[in-house]
Amino acid sequence: MLLFDTHADTLFRLCFPYGENQEMDVTKEKLLRGGVSVQVMAMFVGRSDLPSIQIAFDKMLAKKEELKQNGFRQVDDLKEAKEGEGAFMLSVEGCDLLDGHGEMLSDWRRQGVRMAALTWNYDNCVATPASKDSTTGLKPFGREAVREMQRLGMAVDVSHLNEKGFYELLEMGVVPLASHSCCRKLCDHVRNLTDDQLKALFSAGGYVGVNFYPAFLQKSGKATLSHVCDHVIHMLEMGGEGHIGFGSDFDGIETKPDGLSGPQDFPKLMDALRKRGLDEKLIRGIAGENLLHYYERI
Repeated sequence: MLLFDTHADTLFRLCFPYGENQEMDVTKEKLLRGGVSVQVMAMFVGRSDLPSIQIAFDKMLAKKEELKQNGFRQVDDLKEAKEGEGAFMLSVEGCDLLDGHGEMLSDWRRQGVRMAALTWNYDNCVATPASKDSTTGLKPFGREAVREMQRLGMAVDVSHLNEKGFYELLEMGVVPLASHSCCRKLCDHVRNLTDDQLKALFSAGGYVGVNFYPAFLQKSGKATLSHVCDHVIHMLEMGGEGHIGFGSDFDGIETKPDGLSGPQDFPKLMDALRKRGLDEKLIRGIAGENLLHYYERI
């Protein structure tokens, strides 16, 4: 069975550790134990204490080359994926680095970047994050950047994007992806997608990777495997069959659901979904086939 995870901050954490001797959520060994085919690793540039966005970005590019030298295979197309291999694919979280230079997207694509989140939690030259407001639209340069991303075959990632920008993308005919998002109906957090957004995204042919961050799963900030299943099932009820997967946010979240501490625990999550009544066809889709078909659509 193919198994993909559309978001982890592993490259960032390898370059900028959060503390001394803290164990990484994502390692080659844990990916293999969990049967993960491809882990999408985000190059994240949002933290305000970085020496500079460019320096941070270059460090992460160098780190991904180091991973390749140490036995990780980088995948440019999910059709290259092998069951349980533990390969990786690149994404970008926050398009701040573009700074009005759309030609940079071609450089990203040559490095193997296959998806890019327009914003993180800061306003930038492309769009406005949900953390700021829900009513400011895409920036003029943002529209240009999105069109170029479409031309290059890069998924436009709407996790962190505000509602106005989200709907403007759909009006442009974009088929977006939310790499690591949950349902606002189940947990009222500004980072989560409303039912209307979910329905519109699925209707457009888009994709959502369910985030494992407890604060997005459960208002109390404490979550279990069952809460992750709740969000998957709610998305199915919103018309998400064929459009849902996993976007763990491993190595970017300080707490995890009980029983889901890293990619080695994916088999537990699959079993939990089976116990909730999902058949093997749905399970295979959510694990990996849905993302494969999403990239075929774009």
